[in-house]
Amino acid sequence: MTQPFKYIYEALNGASSFLREHGREEIAARLLLQHALNKSHTELLISMREPLTAEQNQAYWQMVESHAKGTPIQYIMGSEEFYGRTFTVDPSVLIPRPETEELVEEALKRAQRIFEDGAEIKLADIGTGSGAIAITMKKVMPLLEVTATDISPQALQVAENNAKRLSADICFLQGDLTEPIVQQKWQIVLSNPPYIAHQEAEEMSEVVLDHEPHTALFAEENGLALYRKLAETLPSIMAKPSFIGLEIGYKQGPAVVQLFKDSFPDAKVELLKDINSNDRMVFCEIDV
Repeated sequence: MTQPFKYIYEALNGASSFLREHGREEIAARLLLQHALNKSHTELLISMREPLTAEQNQAYWQMVESHAKGTPIQYIMGSEEFYGRTFTVDPSVLIPRPETEELVEEALKRAQRIFEDGAEIKLADIGTGSGAIAITMKKVMPLLEVTATDISPQALQVAENNAKRLSADICFLQGDLTEPIVQQKWQIVLSNPPYIAHQEAEEMSEVVLDHEPHTALFAEENGLALYRKLAETLPSIMAKPSFIGLEIGYKQGPAVVQLFKDSFPDAKVELLKDINSNDRMVFCEIDV
C-alpha cells in the first residue's frame, strides 16, 4: 500500500477491500490486524480510532499482501486453533482442520465407552503433523500413554515444540506409518494420513496446493495407498480390546471400510459422516 493508514479502522477497511478484490475472505483482514497489533477481537474493536505507527502499517500490509498472493493466514500468523488450544504451524505441517476435531471427539467417546477407568491405554497417532491429535488426546485424557509418529523430521520438530508449550508428555518417533511402533501393542491408533488423489489437484484451492506440504496431502492409488498399508500392518499390533480411527476423503468411505473389513474380519467397522454430512471417518473396533 503506497499510502500508510493513520488509524486502525482505516487500515482494517483498506485491507478488507484489498483482500476482497483479490478473491480472499475479508475476515482475514481483521485476524491479521489482531495478530499484527497483538490484540484480541474485543481489544481491536475498542481501539479502532487509535493511530498506527509506520512500523505497524508496514508489518500489517506485508501480511495482507502475502495473504492476497495465497499464503494461508495460519502460516503468516504461525498458529491455528484446534479443540480449544493454539497450535504452532509452519509450511512443514498441514493446518489443523475442524474435520479432524470431529475425529478426536469421536475417539474420546469411544475411549470412554470401551476402556475401564484407570486402564492402561497406549495410543499411537500415525502421521502426527503439528501434533494436534496426539496432544489433544493427551490433554483431555491425561492417563493415556501417547506416541506420535511422522516420516518428516521437520513436522516432528513442530509437534514436539507444540507438546512442550502445551505441557503434553508424548513420545515422538520418526518413521513411515507403523514402522516405528511395531514392537508394542496398542489400544488406540488414530491417523489422518495423506489421502488426496493426485488427479484431484486441479479441483483444489491454490492456497492449499501452493503452500501446504504435498507429502501430507497426496497419496497413490487414488489416495488409498496409505489406508491399504495401515490395513495390512495394524492387525499384528492391535491389543484386545482396541480401536482404530481414521480421517478419510469424502469419496473414500466404502473403499476404506472394505480394506479394514478384509484385514479385521471379526471387527466392527463403521463409516461416519462429518458435520457437513460428508463421509469423513472410519472406525474399527476390535474385540469390543
